[in-house]
Amino acid sequence: MIDKLRTSPMDSVLEADHLSRIVSGVRVVDDVSVSVALGEVLAVVGPSGAGKSSFLRLLNRLDEPTGGMVRLEGKDYRELPPRELRRRVGLVTQTPYLFPGTIADNLRYGPAQQGIELPARAIDSLLDQVGLAGRAGEDAVHLSGGEAQRVSLARALATSPAVLLLDEPTSSLDEVAKNEVEKLILKVVRQNGLTCVIVSHDLAQAARVADRVMALRNGRVEKIGSPSEVIDAERALH
Repeated sequence: MIDKLRTSPMDSVLEADHLSRIVSGVRVVDDVSVSVALGEVLAVVGPSGAGKSSFLRLLNRLDEPTGGMVRLEGKDYRELPPRELRRRVGLVTQTPYLFPGTIADNLRYGPAQQGIELPARAIDSLLDQVGLAGRAGEDAVHLSGGEAQRVSLARALATSPAVLLLDEPTSSLDEVAKNEVEKLILKVVRQNGLTCVIVSHDLAQAARVADRVMALRNGRVEKIGSPSEVIDAERALH
């Protein structure tokens, strides 16, 4: 876990500043401000429809905010070309969408968009990190759900991001695969010193993986704090 005292603006890697998004007159994200420190894991929890995934999509401009801003390493992210932003802010979605071809082809895709050819040794290293060593040449279409999510994680890491966004990354997996992928995510985040925001409907998972937890309700921040204080409050509402 990170040093809980290390939360000054100088340490902030990702910052949402009064971030809002209005869709058809509804404030799906409503004036959210939070700063995520270097190496910190922030879990975002809340009931269905609370705005968790909508908030996450604003962090790398998959959706555009209608108010407020996001800063990446102190810089307004609108100053970055979208392709550069997506390289620096990686995303792993709930359902792993892999491209046709081999596992190696999937890992090469992101760097290729930057004009970078990912060498074989880098592919081997990434696959070793996610527990798929020696499988670079396998066809991605034949992977199990847990294996496909491991490839999605390796693909996000292939661009050397500063921030990793995880949108319900284990919710589509069976219990065994869920536990394996959760442990893997924690290991990879710690090994690479990544700043991480993870959306989860699973309060127990949020307690296991997060340094801090932010609870959303109706698009607004209800509480931000340690896993124990926020999750205890959330459980009391159920």
